[in-house]
Amino acid sequence: MRRRVFAPLLGIVLVAPLVLAAGCSGGDDVEVTVRGRFGARPEVSFPKGAPSAELAVKTLVKGDGEGARKGDLVVADYVGYRWGKDGNKLLANSYLAGVPGAFPTGRLVPGLDKALLGARAGDRVVAKIPPSEGYGDKGDTQHQVGPDDSLVYVLDVRGCTGRRRMRRAGRRRWTMRGCRVCRAAGRGRRRRSRCRVAAPKKLQVRTLIQGRGPVVAKGRLLALQYVGVFWRNGQVFDSSWRSGRPYAVTIGTGQVMKGWDQALVGQRVGSRLLLVVPPSLGYGKEGLAQAGIRGDDTLVFVVDLLGVH
Repeated sequence: MRRRVFAPLLGIVLVAPLVLAAGCSGGDDVEVTVRGRFGARPEVSFPKGAPSAELAVKTLVKGDGEGARKGDLVVADYVGYRWGKDGNKLLANSYLAGVPGAFPTGRLVPGLDKALLGARAGDRVVAKIPPSEGYGDKGDTQHQVGPDDSLVYVLDVRGCTGRRRMRRAGRRRWTMRGCRVCRAAGRGRRRRSRCRVAAPKKLQVRTLIQGRGPVVAKGRLLALQYVGVFWRNGQVFDSSWRSGRPYAVTIGTGQVMKGWDQALVGQRVGSRLLLVVPPSLGYGKEGLAQAGIRGDDTLVFVVDLLGVH
């Protein structure tokens, strides 16, 4: 689980290998055999010997809708293997837990980025990723991948959350009990505002836009956008709009602060919410020094609920 510095997200579900630059794509000779229906754990058979050194991507089942672009968040059920001269090993399996993975395109190893670009909801994608398109010559001890190991992913794409939807959000101001909240700063600009009343001691939730999508249930993967500001001065301390992509969290399980778990479970996708989170439901008496959050800080968020899986 990857840790973030700033406030609401105690951990982001970046279940795939992370942060390498992209390159060029390859063919469709994935070499492995995949059996099973979309949405169920696939059976993957490997041939004898080591894999070839070429990137290969193949779509076994085709979905519909708009394909994923760089910066989109792709949500998919998946299995991931390492494969080398000494054989193969299962490294990850989202089907066991029943919660899909969230793959932020543009922040994955190159081969996986290429496999997911253009993917659509309903696709089953198989990717064979050589070391040159994965972790490179050093491998990755955290993920038990050696320098000569290839990666194999089978991904059942549930959906994509795109950047266009993100950019249209958050260009207004809202008020709650005399506290004017900064706009979501789509271009990363800081705005200040003043709250003229004392911060509430209990969690406050206001629905700014009522969504009509599915209800957010405990334990589901929730794709969202947010901006967070301090009650004391209205200064933005974190914003997903600034980062250029939406985020995903497993809600109601302690992965995020208590105020978010309490406020977001039971809401509907498509909603925009204004949250006022007291310290007891945020970062507590210790605060979070890296983000400038003090132990007595009340935090204000505007959250857009984009999708639940």
